[in-house]
Amino acid sequence: MLTVINTGEERTFLQNISWQLYENLLTEIGDDGKARLSYYQGNLEFMTPLPVHENYNRQIDRIIIVIAEELDLNHNVFGSMTIKRPDLAAGKEPDSCYYFANESAVRGKTKLDFTQDPPPDLAIEIDITSSSLNQLALYATLGVGELWRYDGAELIFYQLQSAKYVVVDRSPIFPMLDPVRVLEFLSECQTDGVNQAVKNLRKWVQAQF
Repeated sequence: MLTVINTGEERTFLQNISWQLYENLLTEIGDDGKARLSYYQGNLEFMTPLPVHENYNRQIDRIIIVIAEELDLNHNVFGSMTIKRPDLAAGKEPDSCYYFANESAVRGKTKLDFTQDPPPDLAIEIDITSSSLNQLALYATLGVGELWRYDGAELIFYQLQSAKYVVVDRSPIFPMLDPVRVLEFLSECQTDGVNQAVKNLRKWVQAQF
């Protein structure tokens, strides 16, 4: 067992864990939000988000929602729901996840079966403390089309292509958006406050058209 703690999150890594034990832990922990579990091919990681982690997560979530509203895109927000594929020995609770292209396929559903239902179109991964799991391989196995990964300093956009992630300069879902604008928004949240940063973002989106 390996436990790592810093200002972003606390992580505990375990090896040789069965899928059934992972399922039991999901049931035991429930939706209390205190820990997020990642499981990949027998390896299990508990991640407990600390305040700075959640602050970044919520601010990036605001960016996505604001832009979706300004572009009038149908979307559905599923937060840190569990995405699991027992047939692939893969399970993940992202920091936030969203449906756009596949929104109609999950509209109105309260339970999703990812052996039949599509995975989210976009997921957010705050990774201030390096994970002991290969998070890119895990997300790719689950089939999440777009991934944003932020380590507290650098933000990278990934797009799933041929079952692997490639780094892209702009978001496939929001083609006008690059990581630099997201980092500017995060900075504005710290200096000007979230409300002013959101106002600036709305004006910026409107100016793109």
